[in-house]
Amino acid sequence: MSAPKATQLTHKEIMVVLSGLMTGMLLAALDQTIVSTALKRIVEDFNGLSHYTWVVTAYLLTSTASTPLYGKISDLYGRRPVFQFAIITFLIGSFAAGAATSMTQLIAFRAIQGLGAGGLMALTFVIIGDIVSPRERGRYQGYFGAVWGLSSVAGPLLGGFFSDHTHLLGVAGWRWIFYINLPFGIAALVITSASLHIPKVVRQHKIDYLGAGLLVTGVSALLMTISVYGPERAPRDAMGNIKAGVNASDYGWTSPHTLMWGAAAIILIALFLIQETRATEPILPLTLFKNHTVSLTSVLAFVIGAGMFGAIVMLPLYLQVVKGNSATIAGLKLIPFMLGIVSMSIFSGKMISKHGHYKRYPIIGLTLMSGGIFALSTLTETTPFWQLSIYAIAIGAGLGFSMQTIVIALQNAVEFKDMGVATSANTFFRSIGGTIGIAIFGTIYANRLGHYMQNTIGSYFTNNPSAALDKKLAFNLGQIQNNTSAITKLPAELQTGVLHSFVQSFHIVFLSAAPITVIGLFIAMFLREAPLRTGAEHHAAKEEAAGEAIA
Repeated sequence: MSAPKATQLTHKEIMVVLSGLMTGMLLAALDQTIVSTALKRIVEDFNGLSHYTWVVTAYLLTSTASTPLYGKISDLYGRRPVFQFAIITFLIGSFAAGAATSMTQLIAFRAIQGLGAGGLMALTFVIIGDIVSPRERGRYQGYFGAVWGLSSVAGPLLGGFFSDHTHLLGVAGWRWIFYINLPFGIAALVITSASLHIPKVVRQHKIDYLGAGLLVTGVSALLMTISVYGPERAPRDAMGNIKAGVNASDYGWTSPHTLMWGAAAIILIALFLIQETRATEPILPLTLFKNHTVSLTSVLAFVIGAGMFGAIVMLPLYLQVVKGNSATIAGLKLIPFMLGIVSMSIFSGKMISKHGHYKRYPIIGLTLMSGGIFALSTLTETTPFWQLSIYAIAIGAGLGFSMQTIVIALQNAVEFKDMGVATSANTFFRSIGGTIGIAIFGTIYANRLGHYMQNTIGSYFTNNPSAALDKKLAFNLGQIQNNTSAITKLPAELQTGVLHSFVQSFHIVFLSAAPITVIGLFIAMFLREAPLRTGAEHHAAKEEAAGEAIA
């Protein structure tokens, strides 16, 4: 039996395929940001404030845990059917989430959405790696950076718009953050059905079900530890003190729940690693990490996710709390960040295709990111927007230089048969890094804010003893951590102190994030630059891989 004939696509054909892939990726990228600004309205409709974090966490759990599985499964069953399965799963979850009638239903349907999103994020890069040689890939992968940039701005904007408009076309406004996915998803299905014709390689296989189960449960336990129980804080009163009758040891990183889930994560991940050394066809072949480029780009992906995503989520919060911007205006003010990503993703991609060199771009990118994040630690209550824009452009440009480039380096370094699993593993490490970054920096922010607020409020009451009897003031202080709009109801002197407490907390977060990207910069210097495979070499590798699978 002969191997399927691999064909080289023209630029026009690649652009058609690219449009379908970009649409699918936009669905997943947008859904990571669009929900955050609408969460307040959603939990109010369902009276589910106590479970609001699960709307985000459920999506995060299934999308992150499923990411490495998609690469392996697509290696076995073909890219197009698995990618389209991910789209359909995502659309089913989106429609059901939009139609949810309770918080429990919404959380369950968000988990289904995440299951589809894991495939959309991972397989987009895998498929472009199939059809375009590493030398030419830069000019196309730059467009994916544009998708990331667009979603980082459009998500908060759309989420704020739908949330602010209580009803649209007779339907609760927030439900459209899920319904808007349907036309885009259908378009992606149509485009990929018509244009994505990658020869399906039939190969003998044995799926490592035990390994898959251990991976999913291990990652889920890890995410429960770092994104749910670890950052959980004990309830506090208006003064910032832990409320009477509350045991502080039941909350935070040393709580029994956190330690239990953390121990479970360590055990399950250890069992997964043991299983992968024994499995005939492992979900994540550990031998891949003997490859210097695979190991190094995995660490870089983690660092970029932790340093960048963990810090940049604080920027919209700064704009809304300290600058008093609405969610919509805060989203608009992220446009410089988007411009940095889009312009440098496209520029670096074209330069890589033109000259064949890629090592310099992660180094430049991580330098810009480190400088930009460090510069954010100088923000004050009066920092002008033009100054903030420069910092945001630097961070966006750094991400544009870095994120797509390490994928090109990775795909150029692995055998064609391992393209899917290696690429999805890289996406997985970036997701885990982002999750850990958000959890750790969120905890740093909350702890420092509590500390600075306690000092500020204590000082105010010392200078104004009669204010301690003002019940209205006490109520507004108690509302600040749940609803920062209460800051405007405080006395001018106290309002100034509270805003400065927020600013000081942001300083600590950004100062904590900058060293992480500096570590990434140091690691990037050890990246080995190999000649990028050309179209002919890439085509030959595809046919060789197909021949080995048949044999």
